[in-house]
Amino acid sequence: MSTTDAGSSGASVGSFDMKVEVVVIPVADVDRAKEFYRRLGWRLDVTPPGVVQFTPPGSWCSVQYGSTLTSAAPGSAKGYLIVSDIVAARDALVSAGVAVDEIYHRGKDGPVSGPDPERRSYFSRALFSDPDGNSWLLQEVTTRLPGRVDASTTPIGSASDVASALRRAAAAHGEHEKRTGEADANWPDWYAAYLVAEQTGTELPT
Repeated sequence: MSTTDAGSSGASVGSFDMKVEVVVIPVADVDRAKEFYRRLGWRLDVTPPGVVQFTPPGSWCSVQYGSTLTSAAPGSAKGYLIVSDIVAARDALVSAGVAVDEIYHRGKDGPVSGPDPERRSYFSRALFSDPDGNSWLLQEVTTRLPGRVDASTTPIGSASDVASALRRAAAAHGEHEKRTGEADANWPDWYAAYLVAEQTGTELPT
């Protein structure tokens, strides 16, 4: 069917879900890569023979590799790993024996050492690579850009992310009660609104 035929059928590409399920990365040594990604704490999934698949904690997308999956040069892949606390994430990786570069943040004139002082989303980063040289960029994100996440879903991927989100909501709610000068008995609804707003990039409650 041509693109013209598809368009004339009345179907819209944006009318159905298309979720990224797997990204293939090129590696030279399958067993060496398996040991590395296990060390990261990623889940080893059941796959057909010749395919190795790992899924990072809290991720809906997995990583696959195998000797026949891609002709790309080993080490040519680059991916982003979103974390809610980049300091804690880097410390955990270093404790697992992974060489992770120092954390840096985006400044006016380029990269600046250390996390963003205001811990703004998307600003703080740290880089590490697997044994083949495929690079993974840690990026701290707590509040999404507007329109980045569907407001009807607002998923939080793991228990640790939920805990981090609740701590941020608790701190913000404390400031809310200071401003109003009274205890808020309706705090569960306030927390829920805060968490959804963070995930969708809409205005946070005050």
